[in-house]
Amino acid sequence: MLTQRPRGTEDILPGDSEKWHYIEEMARSLCRLYGYREIRTPIFEHTELFQRGVGDTTDIVEKEMYTFLDRSERSLTLRPEGTAPVVRAFLEHRLYSGMLPVKLFYLGPMFRYGRPQAGRLRQFHQFGVEVFGSRDPSLDAEVISLAMDYYQRLGLKGLELHINSVGCPSCRSLHREKLKSYLKDKLKAFCTTCQDRFERNPLRIFDCKSPECQKLLKGAPTITSSLCPDCSQHFKEVLRYLKELDIPYLLDENLVRGLDYYTNTAFEIVAPGLGAQSSIGGGGRYDGLVEACGGPSIPGIGFGLGLERTLLALEAQNKEIKVDSGIEVVVATVGEGLETAALKLLSLLREHNIAADKDYLGRSLKAQMKYAHRYPARLVIILGQEELARGQATVRNLKTGEQKEVPWEDLVAFCQQAKERGE
Repeated sequence: MLTQRPRGTEDILPGDSEKWHYIEEMARSLCRLYGYREIRTPIFEHTELFQRGVGDTTDIVEKEMYTFLDRSERSLTLRPEGTAPVVRAFLEHRLYSGMLPVKLFYLGPMFRYGRPQAGRLRQFHQFGVEVFGSRDPSLDAEVISLAMDYYQRLGLKGLELHINSVGCPSCRSLHREKLKSYLKDKLKAFCTTCQDRFERNPLRIFDCKSPECQKLLKGAPTITSSLCPDCSQHFKEVLRYLKELDIPYLLDENLVRGLDYYTNTAFEIVAPGLGAQSSIGGGGRYDGLVEACGGPSIPGIGFGLGLERTLLALEAQNKEIKVDSGIEVVVATVGEGLETAALKLLSLLREHNIAADKDYLGRSLKAQMKYAHRYPARLVIILGQEELARGQATVRNLKTGEQKEVPWEDLVAFCQQAKERGE
């Protein structure tokens, strides 16, 4: 029986992998413009990192982590999100000892166990940024601007920025008592998960996906009504900067995000028309996370954007990513005894950074031309015994159908000029 890929994973095949290259390179080039540098962390970490960093009352830690014991009985977890590993690396390598703020970005796979559906896989990919060392609300606006700029450059339209403030520990302590008082008489009607969170982290109840629990939450006091003066002023400044940058937003007082480490600014980016999985990215500020992971008191902010969901949003809006095969020239042969000449020509073309290939199945010239069209290539160089004896080769332009004989020593220059002209 044929072994198939695990449920909740996808094979990214040629034709699609080029689309991934495009959106990943867009992320890299944009981060260069904003002054962010790439960091790559391990795919698995010690489990305690996520328990301490993400929060043991979150769905991720409670239900979704891929955790296992290695041969030394150490508990390891495939990374379910990108922020905690970056914080760990930031501390382990003492990046805080240099110039602040430190601006980092990452691209890579994450892993969460859940019910697979469109845009929500068990292995999924994120583009994320993290900035450490400043509480300036203009930095919050920059991080949000970078995320929106990324989607705009990809061509997505009609996105909604949902934003809220989840305050600081002092705000949440006050809100916790208000919320518990409001929910106390209604608690038995909530799901068992919400009942459990009532004592441990009642704010997390706002993150419940149950429609019944959401109905029961209507009228509940929100964290926004409990913001202290400092948090309230910070949030007002963030919103003011967003207006200055002409970034529209929707104030969503029930938005708390799914991770315990957030403080102050929290945001999500929604692509209407994607159904239940309409959120394609989000993030926020986490001023206590570095300290919670054993480091000094250093503020931070960042986001994580889902790349599968980004591609789904592009598809839903009929935004086509042009896929280039990468091959510019196909070398075809007519007759016997030309393999050595063809291989030497391929080597010469590649040496001069011209992407080239040839037929390896002994097809007829007609079949080789079909092969070149399917790539598709720009040019076909046809090698024949008579032409080679004269030091010539025939070059055919697949777009125009025109062909001409070119001296062997001029083939590279001819192909380079055609490439520059876009032929």
